[in-house]
Amino acid sequence: MRKVGDIVAGRTLLFVEDGLTVHETARFMAEKGIGAVPVLADNRLVGVFSERDLMTRVVVPGRDPKRTPVRDVMTRDLVVAEMTESTQECQTKMVARGCRHLPVVSSDRLVGFLSLRDLLRSDLDEKVEEIAMMTHYIQYVPPNVAQRLGQGPADSEGGAR
Repeated sequence: MRKVGDIVAGRTLLFVEDGLTVHETARFMAEKGIGAVPVLADNRLVGVFSERDLMTRVVVPGRDPKRTPVRDVMTRDLVVAEMTESTQECQTKMVARGCRHLPVVSSDRLVGFLSLRDLLRSDLDEKVEEIAMMTHYIQYVPPNVAQRLGQGPADSEGGAR
């Protein structure tokens, strides 16, 4: 089973500082095409700001996004993943907490950020690989058996006729 550290390795880590306004943060998210972003203060993870936070904590209450600091409306009660956790463990955490984004930490430092879509894509990729391996296994004909069945050497790699 894949570890989340494998998924976030080599990715650019996008984040915002907690002093930015909601408007600046929303603009950043729109430019990057993301639905949530980790929020840092002094290089430490302090929250996550999502489209849901924007709707429920800014738009609906009528707050001014150009004057409201993101630290005032971000989600603070976070669930996080360690680099060594499996994708399945993380999916379970996300479902239990009803969240769609998960900061990935190592030694209390933010090292990545995952969406539920990332985890589902990874799971699908794993299953496609398993199916390919099983298909090859089922269709494989050892060379000595292929010769007895009258198949030529070229056919013995590809399977039974």
